[in-house]
Order: sequence, then structure tokens, then C-alpha cells
Amino acid sequence: MICDDDVAAFLAYLKANRGLSANTLKAYRIDVTDCLHALELRGIGALDEIDTDDLRSWMASASRTHVKSSMARKVVAVRGFFSWASAHGRIPTDPAATLMTPKIADTLPVVLTEQQAERLMDEVDDESANDPNAGTCKPLQRAIALRDAAMLEVLYATGMRVAELVGLNVHDVDFSHRMAKVTGKGNKQRVVPFGQPAADALETWLRDGRPMMMRDDRTALFLGARGGRIDQRIVRDVVHREARSAGVPDIGPHALRHSAATHLLDGGADLREVQEMLGHASLKTTQRYTHVSIEQLKARYEQAFPRA
Repeated sequence: MICDDDVAAFLAYLKANRGLSANTLKAYRIDVTDCLHALELRGIGALDEIDTDDLRSWMASASRTHVKSSMARKVVAVRGFFSWASAHGRIPTDPAATLMTPKIADTLPVVLTEQQAERLMDEVDDESANDPNAGTCKPLQRAIALRDAAMLEVLYATGMRVAELVGLNVHDVDFSHRMAKVTGKGNKQRVVPFGQPAADALETWLRDGRPMMMRDDRTALFLGARGGRIDQRIVRDVVHREARSAGVPDIGPHALRHSAATHLLDGGADLREVQEMLGHASLKTTQRYTHVSIEQLKARYEQAFPRA
């Protein structure tokens, strides 16, 4: 493909100067190479042959098969690549400078009500409370149940991302202060608090579940069935399964993050404190949850006042 060396140099630049995660770098690579491959199929053989009309034509074609959020991400990646190429003398001018990012509708995040969240936590706690001597569950099944309960309690208690959860190590958890050290986007670290239910679930998992599943990885807080660090996909599957079992709306781990933020604000937490806890770079991102709180207030009002 054309420009393979340029794409590799661009990704190396992003890694060195912006500290992006491996997953983000992978997404950049896919988005940029998809664009360049599509242009190559149209007969373009070199980076400096690409002009703005070519890129707009690519956008029009790609928009037929991608939703606006995906296209917005692709345009950001392509714009970043050509900006880098221009700044580093790979091309004389930047053909992507005037590309407009597709506007995405400002939809409110999906959240559980406080009652639904409590029902979900009760469900996983009940499953993990099975007596291993009662013959109702095998030791490995109980260990997995303890792990799943701890994972959901931590996700809801801290509002951390699923990637942050799977990246936790045992030494990142401070039980004396009920705090966890989290490594977020761009390898930025923050400390987040958690409550007694999450502490209890974690202590039970570490005492009664993790030793049974541990193989080679002695650092990871949460383990998969084979004893290595748990995979994000497994965490997502667990959240979906437990949500169905509890009879609450089908959600993923990110909805638990949204729910935690919304319930904190409903309880009177300061917006800046929630921003710091979630690891948001911009307060504007955190402010979305105030709109969710207002929508929930409207719903409660309409239920309470028949003539509303």
C-alpha cells in the first residue's frame, strides 16, 4: 500500500508525543490505512497526489457504510495524519485542513436508576454468596462468581473504564484508605475512592477466589479462567449477563460508569470532584451527566404529579 512508511512514522510520533494507548494507536492505523487504501484503488499512487477533493470523495463514499460517530473518528484520524505529514515535510500542503467532522447528535448516556443499580449489585452479591460446601456450586464456579461480584462492585463504585479495570494490579488497591490507583487514557494516573461494599467484595475475591484461579500472573487484580489477566471482552460479557439476570436494562460496563457519575451528582457531589474521579480531561464531558440528572428529575416529577 502507498505511504506505509509514512503511516508507521505517524504512529511512532503519536506514541512518543501524545502517549496514546495501544488500542487508540490501532484505531488510528486502521482509519488512516482504510482511507489511503480506498484512494489507492482510485489510482492514486503517492501521498503528494492526494488533494481535498479526493478526501471529500472518500468521505462521501465511506459515509454510506459507516455511522456518523465512526466517520467522525475516521476524519479526525485522517486529518491528524495529513497535518503531521505537512508539518514534517512529507507533502507540500495539507489537503485535509478544511475537512469538516460529521456532526454527531448530542444524545444523553444510558444510565440505570439507583434502584436498578442496587438490584444489579444485589444479584451479583447473592450469586457470590453461594455456600461452597452446600453442593450447589463447584470451587472454580464460586471463584468466578466472587470475581464477577468484585468487578461489578468496583465498576459501579469507582466509575472507571473497563480498560482501567482490567489493568488494575493487586498493589494498586489500598484497603486502609479504600482507594485504588487507576491508569487511564494517555497513561495518566489518578486515585479513586470506593465504598465498603466494593471493599468487602474485593477482600472476599482476593481471599477466597483469586488464589484458586492464579497461575502465572501474580500481579493482575482480576484473572480469567486460565489464570492470566482478564480480557475486556469477558468483563463486558459478565456485565451483560448479570444485567439480564437481575432484570434491569441490558447495559455494558460503560453504562455503569455513566450510572456512577449520575448517581454521584444526584447525591450532591461536586462536578469537579466527579470529573477528577472519572479522569475526564474536560469538564464539558462531565457536565453531560447533569443533563441526565435533570431528565431523571423530570421523570420523577411527572410520576409524582399527575397534572404535570
